[in-house]
Amino acid sequence: MIYTTQNWQRPILSDNADISRRVADLLRTIETDGDAAIIAASQKFDGFAPEIITLQPFDSYGLAPELAAAIRTAAHRIERFARAQRAAFTDIEFEDEYGRYGHRAVPLERIAAYVPGGRFPLISTALMTLIPARVAGVAERVALSPSVNPALLAAASLAGATRFVRIGGAQAIAAATFGSQWSPAVDMIVGPGNAYVAEAKAQLQTHVRIDTVAGPSEVLILADGNAPISWLIEDAIAQSEHGPDALAVIVASVREWLTRAEQALLANADGAALFARQQIQLVLANDSNDAAAFSNRFAPEHLMLCDAAIAPNQLRHYGAMFIGARSPVALGDYLSGPNHTLPTAGAARRSSGLSVLDFLRVQTVQTIAKGLPLYQAATVLADAEGLVHHAESLRLRTKAE
Repeated sequence: MIYTTQNWQRPILSDNADISRRVADLLRTIETDGDAAIIAASQKFDGFAPEIITLQPFDSYGLAPELAAAIRTAAHRIERFARAQRAAFTDIEFEDEYGRYGHRAVPLERIAAYVPGGRFPLISTALMTLIPARVAGVAERVALSPSVNPALLAAASLAGATRFVRIGGAQAIAAATFGSQWSPAVDMIVGPGNAYVAEAKAQLQTHVRIDTVAGPSEVLILADGNAPISWLIEDAIAQSEHGPDALAVIVASVREWLTRAEQALLANADGAALFARQQIQLVLANDSNDAAAFSNRFAPEHLMLCDAAIAPNQLRHYGAMFIGARSPVALGDYLSGPNHTLPTAGAARRSSGLSVLDFLRVQTVQTIAKGLPLYQAATVLADAEGLVHHAESLRLRTKAE
């Protein structure tokens, strides 16, 4: 089926209504019973008790030379981009006739990065979460993962994890939030995970800072018919590797091209199955402006712009944009440089992807040297608000001037 931009609706690919209750029950138990409850949950859901894994130097893991080189390349590019981001945010200071004012960026002290194990060891997630934290200057960087795959451990070591805890699921998020024998309580938890991990982060964000509540991964592809269909179809199919709820939507204003794309999907066994499940969808736009407007409503996690009639600045809401058919999302997932931890399910309208800036706090500083007119004006405001002792605090300074 080919939808139009008017009748398309974001599909509900799974029902997670029960997850919220189950996670809430688990978190309450852990908050009450502590480490014993964490051990019980880990053994029940993952089949092992949590443990601290001592990380070795990167070269100690004996990875195949090609894989080791690829991880080093990814780490270098991710760190280079993170350092450029950090340099863009500087401390400021200025003076006026009354005093001196400014702000400074100070790193968080301790963070945890959740690295999913699941079907595949997410080497790239270890790099994408831990390297920006290290560049920001975070002193303690705890990696949480149910996987002890050597390549993942090597990546965590190279990325700068100061501790690696083998633990998964919602119990990992609780352990890092409340503190445990495996990890002290952290200031922030970042990284993607399954629905239970995402729900735990959502429920605990009043206790700990989080990056985002990540939903199923998604890509929106805007096509004008000039990019090879086989490339874009493979990009759409690749999205499904993130999980059974992942979504890929291809939008074009040429029906004949969409029809050929549909035929290509149906001729591919994996593509046909995903198309039937509505994990891959085709949408017909009236023209390029309509396609751009659809994209802005969708606010996708990943946006591939393969329509030459659409200017990048027409597209306002997205986690990360990939311009041109030679810029696949898969490259961004690994090593182009910008972070792959991005807002999903329309959250790109109000939030950004993970960056080195997320690991910083902005603290303001002010020194008042001669403040009589400021004291007087502030006193008027305090009196208007009825805050008696605010006003008296200011009047004392006024008298001293």
